[in-house]
Amino acid sequence: MTDSIWGPRPLQSVVVEILQKKGAMPDTELHKELKESFGDVSFREVNRILMKLELTGIVRVSRLLKKRRRVELVIPEKPS
Repeated sequence: MTDSIWGPRPLQSVVVEILQKKGAMPDTELHKELKESFGDVSFREVNRILMKLELTGIVRVSRLLKKRRRVELVIPEKPS
């Protein structure tokens, strides 16, 4: 009879946490990290999450090679 008060963690939050801990990384490594944590996470889901985070200005995705991209956390500058 244990009631769980914590819901599942959103993947967006986990992506931000991974990038805070490990810094910028290729999207394939990020996908591998998410699969280790959550199990069945498709690359399509990762792309969808990265698109949302990029549109909100939280991450920056740039192209490394033809099929590899670099994902980095954008740290907003503090106003002086």
